[in-house]
Amino acid sequence: MSVAPRIGIVTISDRASSGVYADESGPAIEAALRDYLVTPCTFELRLVPDEPPQIEAALRELAALGCCLVCTTGGTGPALRDVTPEVIRAVCTKELPGFGEQMRAASLRAGVPTAILSRQTAAILERTLVVTLPGKPAAIRVCLDAVFPAIPYCIDLIGGPRLEGNPAVVQVFRPKAK
Repeated sequence: MSVAPRIGIVTISDRASSGVYADESGPAIEAALRDYLVTPCTFELRLVPDEPPQIEAALRELAALGCCLVCTTGGTGPALRDVTPEVIRAVCTKELPGFGEQMRAASLRAGVPTAILSRQTAAILERTLVVTLPGKPAAIRVCLDAVFPAIPYCIDLIGGPRLEGNPAVVQVFRPKAK
């Protein structure tokens, strides 16, 4: 019997982590990924403030748990407390800027002129793909719709488990075998 792949979700928010309001972004990511995937997965959710040591600890913990994918939400804007991209660059070994480019383009197409302020990206931490997403639940789906088709193949390339997409919801891309 095989073990279900693990996916980590890290909500980065001072206010949600201190109980000022409920985290809606982390559950929005989980709901979107459950829609996209037919592969049964285990989800590991974390909620941390906009503090580099706590963000780094959550990312390292989820990679050590064997998460093939970690999606973060929050901390990607230009505000002084927005530090997610800096932590990603400090912790990960390979940045994949095309993810951020696609997410910003999708947000612009959706009529969000402030998408140019976003600093979303993706990177590799050991055998874990880390994708940074915006903090607003509606924006999460727009951004994931733009990049999810490449996520399972990227996970294949870094030695992760095979994730199968739900073709009724998303068309996952994998090169045809020769």
